Amino acid sequence: MTSQTTIDTTGPADESPSTPSDQPPAKGLRGHPWFTLITVAVGVMMVALDGTIVAIANPAIAKDLGATFAEVQWITNAYFLALAVSLITAGKLGDRFGHRQTFLIGVVGFAAASGAIGLSDSIALVVAFRVLQGLFGALLMPAALGLLRATFPAEKLNMAIGIWGMVIGASTAGGPILGGVLVEHVNWQSVFFINVPVGVLAVALGAVMLLDHRAENAPRSFDILGIVLLSGAMFCLVWALIKAPEWGWGDGLTWAFIGGSAVLFAGFAVWENFVAEPLIPLGLFRSVPLSAGVVLMVMMAIAFMGGLFFVTFYLQNVHGMSPIDAGLHLLPLTGMMIVGSPLAGAMITKVGPRIPLAGGMLCVAVAMFGMSTLEKGTGSLAMSVWFALLGLGLAPVMVGATEVIVGNAPMELSGVAGGLQQAAMQIGGSLGTAVLGAVMASKVDSDLAGNWTDAGLPALTPDQLGRASEAVQVGVPPVAKGTPPGIAAKITDVAHDTFISGMSLASLVAAGVAAVAVFVALLTKRGENAESGAGVGHI
Repeated sequence: MTSQTTIDTTGPADESPSTPSDQPPAKGLRGHPWFTLITVAVGVMMVALDGTIVAIANPAIAKDLGATFAEVQWITNAYFLALAVSLITAGKLGDRFGHRQTFLIGVVGFAAASGAIGLSDSIALVVAFRVLQGLFGALLMPAALGLLRATFPAEKLNMAIGIWGMVIGASTAGGPILGGVLVEHVNWQSVFFINVPVGVLAVALGAVMLLDHRAENAPRSFDILGIVLLSGAMFCLVWALIKAPEWGWGDGLTWAFIGGSAVLFAGFAVWENFVAEPLIPLGLFRSVPLSAGVVLMVMMAIAFMGGLFFVTFYLQNVHGMSPIDAGLHLLPLTGMMIVGSPLAGAMITKVGPRIPLAGGMLCVAVAMFGMSTLEKGTGSLAMSVWFALLGLGLAPVMVGATEVIVGNAPMELSGVAGGLQQAAMQIGGSLGTAVLGAVMASKVDSDLAGNWTDAGLPALTPDQLGRASEAVQVGVPPVAKGTPPGIAAKITDVAHDTFISGMSLASLVAAGVAAVAVFVALLTKRGENAESGAGVGHI
């Protein structure tokens, strides 16, 4: 059975790639651990940046292309969907063909797709090329972790992952700042065009500095049915999460996709026990720390990505900030992630991941609770406190959970482990956007009509109320042209109050998720297999 359902790609026996420990020390630039880190950091920076840089550009894109709120959400969701579905398969490709090759292909494709988005003149094209961005991003992210795992010795791996996590965290949190500068002083297209020169730089560095590493036991065949089952399961799950706000959580179609995902996941789990070289050896999940690390990444992303989606609308549409001012107000978040990530790496090396991870998620929970108290008149200092605390909490989680997942996997599955880590984060981001978006929409729908009536405003028809609710969900007052100033002011107050009530409830839900994650973090421990990775090169 197995031989008929896998494709053998084995070459001659004497061409098998050597294990890293059998390779001679790297000479010069190629294969040097720190130069490898610099190179992969440039590449992953693009992928992490594009996860959030678009958030600050969404209002400008919507205005320029005439997009609805649902279409604007697809700019983000399409990217996360493509990443989530393909990351684990992409990690397997890196394990089989080498992480250097897959990294470089991913960088080239990602930069090209970014340039195509900047040239697009319709929301449909933007979304289509965002899918391509996600697919190519999936190639380079696990490959980057695989290269680090193979290049750095165990005693330096946490520090390397700390710096790697700092780049991802800073890029993720700094996206709105850079996006604000570009949108305000150039245009929204520049948010995507900027990836082209960065991609060129990453390819140039990679061609000179990256040395390919493949474990002796690297996979030599592809579990085609496993790929189909897992990809289908991931697609159905993320699709259901994305469409649930539109269809409704009680709708049969929503649960049909969720049920289909469960069936496909079950089929995948059964099949993996029979195939000779499974896509994901299920024995990986016998490691409680690895499983806890995956769950932790999901929960962290729910709180972070879901919360950040609404904060950008709060700053721009409620406080009336320009895109660049909104980005600058998130600087405490970015700064604490930049400072905290390498420090977290050093702390995790010294005391292990359990305490830093639990402490980090506790900080996230408190920060999200604090963000639930934001009001129309909240000052910059109060906002900065909660944003800084959020960054301080995210830093050890980004670093520690990555080390727990990758370090507890065998060397020959480092790409798959990297794919698991990134897939967990992307699924969490989709969950956060979908679930917290549903909480926001439900709260706005339930409160808007009453608030509108209490303000003494003219009654709305059901159709008008529906359109007004869509606008209020992003903090935009539904003021028609020609509305008298006094009425417009009342509508604005109602819209902002209703938006803030929805955002507050969504933030409380995110805080609850983060609080539960504190207990998940207590199940983690240092990676048992980290020492089997590197040992080549010089530090």
